[in-house]
Amino acid sequence: MTGKLQLTWGAVSVTGNYRENNEDKCFGDPAARYFLVADGMGGQSAGEKASELAIELISDRFNKSVDFTGQDPAACVRAIDAAVSHANLEIMALGELDSNYHNMGTTVAYLASLGGTIFVGGVGDSRVYLLRDGGLEQLTRDHSLTQALIEAGTISEEEAATHRYKNVLYRYLGTKEGSVGTDPKQIVARASDRFLLCSDGVTDGIGDAVIGSVLAEHNDPQVCAEAVVNAALEGGSRDNVTCVVVYVE
Repeated sequence: MTGKLQLTWGAVSVTGNYRENNEDKCFGDPAARYFLVADGMGGQSAGEKASELAIELISDRFNKSVDFTGQDPAACVRAIDAAVSHANLEIMALGELDSNYHNMGTTVAYLASLGGTIFVGGVGDSRVYLLRDGGLEQLTRDHSLTQALIEAGTISEEEAATHRYKNVLYRYLGTKEGSVGTDPKQIVARASDRFLLCSDGVTDGIGDAVIGSVLAEHNDPQVCAEAVVNAALEGGSRDNVTCVVVYVE
């Protein structure tokens, strides 16, 4: 029980059909207060290290600094952003100190349940979705060059799907831009809400229509998470595939 909300969840992270190692990481707080997905980059062991550090450091700061009663939403936002900024600075520092981790980075997406309100946000292109009353909404905004081009009116969403800069990020953890905030969105949760946190390995294989139908189809969040990942693999995803599914009861 988290505040007034009862949250149940499931998580899956797989290497996928085309990669040799899994640079994704995910985490669910045992008390169901918060959930994280990170997608590392940098090649060899660097991406794995970056995503591992993000999960470890953000979790530690969430546990120590975030007031999960949610009595002061502005303070909650500051604590969440401070936790992510701390992880960003540590990832940057290790990249400078150890040549094995030079230029490593990671995305992060989070969901935190604070006193009846759900806070979601992130850095990079890992996403959080909400299925409510049969409609699917992407709650986070991709920090990618293609998203910037869409917003500028230069390309369409259809063109973005196959654009050569599709996977190029201008903000992620491991760069100074990773500490400028997570654009948290506050959602007053309702019973029957279903949230999905995912790496871009999911959206590389399936679109919103399939995501919405899979979230609606399964009543067990762990079964649902497995179904999301299987659908992405069957849809041709060429990346690591990771998701956390959270149901509001």
